[in-house]
Amino acid sequence: MASALIFSPLFFSPLGAAGGLIASFATYGVGFAARPFGGLLFGYIGDRFGRKHVLLITIGLMGLASFSIGLLPTYHQAGMLGAILLVVLRIVQGLGAGAEQAGATTLISEVAPRRRRGFFAALPFVGIQIGTLLGAGTFALLALADKDALHGWLWRVPFLASVVLVGVAIFIRLRLKETPVFHDLEKHKNVNRNPLGVLWRSSRKNVLVGIGLRMGENGNSTIYSALLVAFLAREGGVFQGDKFIGPTGLLIAAGFSAVMVVAFGALSDRVGRVRVYRYRALFQLLFAVPAFYLVTLGNVTLVWVVMTVGIALGVQSMLGPQCALLPELFGATHRFTGVAMSREISAVFAGGIAPFVGALLLAATGQSWMVLAGYSAVLAGISFTASFFTPETAGRDLRSVENA
Repeated sequence: MASALIFSPLFFSPLGAAGGLIASFATYGVGFAARPFGGLLFGYIGDRFGRKHVLLITIGLMGLASFSIGLLPTYHQAGMLGAILLVVLRIVQGLGAGAEQAGATTLISEVAPRRRRGFFAALPFVGIQIGTLLGAGTFALLALADKDALHGWLWRVPFLASVVLVGVAIFIRLRLKETPVFHDLEKHKNVNRNPLGVLWRSSRKNVLVGIGLRMGENGNSTIYSALLVAFLAREGGVFQGDKFIGPTGLLIAAGFSAVMVVAFGALSDRVGRVRVYRYRALFQLLFAVPAFYLVTLGNVTLVWVVMTVGIALGVQSMLGPQCALLPELFGATHRFTGVAMSREISAVFAGGIAPFVGALLLAATGQSWMVLAGYSAVLAGISFTASFFTPETAGRDLRSVENA
């Protein structure tokens, strides 16, 4: 949200509106480039020493970086120093995020009842939707503030206030227990000392499948939540630079998404992970052209409907079954590393570069909505294709050291 709406004038003002947005999204993308390295490091720790330890470290890294962004000097205060430090903090965020979601899905999948694993594995991602609600709601309110106050000090408040959420998260995670699957590995001395080596030798196909599945989900999530928000808020657009419309649309979409991600996770328990994933990727593909055409008509209600359908019925309908599917693809000895690599390599090429590439294409085509539609459809098409190479994993015994 901050990259789409306020970082450009704060840190990259000499580059102008279009150049500043591209630079802002490039900085956003740097965090995604760091995520595979975080996934590699913390995936090893999770498979070697246990799942819960990783979740404590990652929230600490992410929280420290988020809080520190609120302390950065802007371009008018310290020149490019603020932008350089923003890049550094995005790298730290990315390292922590590289195993955060992989850790959550792996831990919950390994403790959930086998027949309801899709439902339970999706529950941590309700937290993402609540986070989106908080973030979008905050920026919707900030958009109503005086511009000088917003760019002067008010933009810092959400970042500084994030320390409260980090404290709550650490309090919860200190009370987590290790999963029965990892205890079983320790008991039978099956903990692998080189999970990455095992993953490379035995799981390359499953990692590639996981990457393909993530392209439509993660890429479209970022297109709707960052690139579309910036597209709507651009000066000279149909909404004349209104920065309230995008955050409000995300606010509405997040409310529905908190329900949909769990609903589609539960549906995958009944009809299978692959079946749900395939047809929801197809829906996202077919929805792309009408969706991004409708947002150009100047009707605010239509924009909010498009964002809600695209995110809640498109993105979340793939994320729901994915939460259990990715852990089920890999054997117990290298599961954390496998999930982290699948999630975070795809995060670079899907969500990480989507705003940057999209901003470049929009600038090159005179802000054509067809760029957004085409980009969305291509990413969804990759996931649709990947589903035909994906084994059905629902109900799999996660104590098995073999891959699906």
